Amino acid sequence: MGIEPPELSTKEVIAYLIEESVRLLNGRKIDKCLVYAPDAIGEALFQDYHDDFKGVAEVAPNQVVLRSVFPSVTPVVFGSMLTGALPKAHGITQYEKPVLKCDTLFDALLRSMKKVAIVAVEGSSIAKIFLERDLDYFIEEYDEQVNDRVLELIREDDHDFILAYNQEYDDVMHRTVPRSPEAITAMRNHVRDFAQLGEEFLKKHRDQTRLVLFSPDHGTHIDAQTGRGAHGLDIPDDMEVRSFWGIYDKT
Repeated sequence: MGIEPPELSTKEVIAYLIEESVRLLNGRKIDKCLVYAPDAIGEALFQDYHDDFKGVAEVAPNQVVLRSVFPSVTPVVFGSMLTGALPKAHGITQYEKPVLKCDTLFDALLRSMKKVAIVAVEGSSIAKIFLERDLDYFIEEYDEQVNDRVLELIREDDHDFILAYNQEYDDVMHRTVPRSPEAITAMRNHVRDFAQLGEEFLKKHRDQTRLVLFSPDHGTHIDAQTGRGAHGLDIPDDMEVRSFWGIYDKT
């Protein structure tokens, strides 16, 4: 998007995506960005339910497998994802939800005069740790209301960067196990909703350069003591995630 990274960012980049961006956009910068952040959709789910992610890959075909940060719990990971910094640098090192006082991606966007919106479920990490900034916050009841709001914002075309957070899968797998029928239904809901939001976003902004991103925070495992879904360990099931990027020129 042609902005400087946040101050604490390691400034490390994924070379493949930079090269793809240059190739697909002929060196032009991204005008509009939609980031969809589903909670707890780990790489192990993708491996086991590969076909279910075809709708994601159709909208965002560039795929990168990444390692989360430790501990692999939501506020720690989103703190790193949206500052570019390790937990010890941004300050959230355990499951807590303070407002981050350090420089974030949102601050960097605002300095470059970008219009930013965060759309998240009430009480979630995303709804709390990035408060107190001069951007548009839409804190909604649950995923359905979040996604309805995102569609509304896309159609109004008043923002350069939208972050949408959904949490149904994480909620269900904590109540059951990561591959319970209810949890897999929730996973498929996230896949469906991303495809719908992404397609609407790409169509609305077809006269601009666009980036659409499906970016989970961490994976899951079954806790040996409770027999239910959990996360937070330094194990592949918790730490490996796959992000999907769609980079599009004007059409």
